[in-house]
Amino acid sequence: MVVNFPSKEWLIKYQEALNGEAGKAWQEAAKDWEGDFLFVIEADDKLEKDLTFYIDLWHGECRRVEFIEDPAKAPQTEFQYRGKYSNWVDLIHGKIDPIKGILMRKFKLVGNKAKVLRAAKAAQELVNTAQKIESVFL
Repeated sequence: MVVNFPSKEWLIKYQEALNGEAGKAWQEAAKDWEGDFLFVIEADDKLEKDLTFYIDLWHGECRRVEFIEDPAKAPQTEFQYRGKYSNWVDLIHGKIDPIKGILMRKFKLVGNKAKVLRAAKAAQELVNTAQKIESVFL
């Protein structure tokens, strides 16, 4: 089933992919990972308002996801990864590496950067798993 990115439906498919066969490489790479994220998709010329995804990742399992309608009501998380919608599209298409995207200032990471850098393989596998979702972009 093809789903729109970004949407609540896409986020649910992402959780299913991470926890299923499509996410096996991520599960292995993230077996020691503990931490939750807000993924903030910032408005640009294609997306009219910021959207926020909450993702709880724990030892190779995506325990919970939530599509946050009101960013003011977003939970406190260990990490926040944010960037313009067009950069998210490039990330999912494999044109931007998730770690290099921070260094290139395409994305901003709030939280313990050293912890994320040590988990670069898991970060890349998060992207690789997202690429397996049949997605339609704005």
